[in-house]
Amino acid sequence: MLANLLFCLNATIPLFLLLVLGMVFTKFKIFDEVFVAKLNSFVFQIALPVLVFYDLCREDFYSLWDGRFVLFCFIATALSIALTAAIAFLLPDKSTRGEFIQAAYRSSAAILGIALIQNLYGSSGMAPLMIIGSVPLYNIMAVVVLSFFQPAHGTLDKKRLASAGIGILKNPILWGVLLGLFWALLNLPMPQILDRTLENIGRLATPLGLLSMGATFDIKKALKSAKSAGLAAFIKLIGLGLIFVPIAVFMGFTGNKLVSILIMCCSSTTVSSYIMAKNMGHEGTLTSSTIMLTTFFLAFTLTGWLFVLKTLGLL
Repeated sequence: MLANLLFCLNATIPLFLLLVLGMVFTKFKIFDEVFVAKLNSFVFQIALPVLVFYDLCREDFYSLWDGRFVLFCFIATALSIALTAAIAFLLPDKSTRGEFIQAAYRSSAAILGIALIQNLYGSSGMAPLMIIGSVPLYNIMAVVVLSFFQPAHGTLDKKRLASAGIGILKNPILWGVLLGLFWALLNLPMPQILDRTLENIGRLATPLGLLSMGATFDIKKALKSAKSAGLAAFIKLIGLGLIFVPIAVFMGFTGNKLVSILIMCCSSTTVSSYIMAKNMGHEGTLTSSTIMLTTFFLAFTLTGWLFVLKTLGLL
């Protein structure tokens, strides 16, 4: 258990410290509003789409394929989105509903999932198939949700629907998902020069996104959305797991498949959710608060999940 705790702390605390550094850099005038706005734009338009494309294009879909497992991940993700959307309609502040939905369902599944499973089993195992079943839907539905719940808009009408549809089609992260899947399904070769270039650009997404989020984090605004962020964090770290992990066990998933499902349901909210929220007309405070909460508490909740599953002989 101590080893699992240390592993999770090593995975999450550096991310949390980058958030703090962003706040410090702003406090000492190293970052200003213009720079942070450009940083957000770069991460959203370039770094994140490249990261999503690079993660997906390298997956060997055919050799690892398990249709039953992929279908479970897809359905669990779809139900998670539907459940969080239903809860969001109970929130009194309509302007934060889009942020709440995305922050409560969207995991850092790709980065954390592969790292954790490699640590436990020595290989990425079923993480690539979990990514196929969940991450494209994560990104596509995030674009849809943030488009239709933009706080600046009023009631739904034809003009707003058309605008949202165009925004979805033009979203660079969606194109990263589609191109990555296309590349992987056709098993296209990746020249080493291009591979290294894409890898380096993709690596910028998480640290720059965290610094940017920390730079724009407003403690006063965060306190106002503390209840909603706390609820979203509970859903993300515990609530979805209480629903879907027992179902996965009942269906016979164990070992690295079960760990992949656990990461999909119960890992911290991905940093890219903040970048998307900010760049699609949302304030971002609820999202950044949820990311900070889930990033900080993940080491303890995930270790608890692993300890329970290990004790039950499922890992």
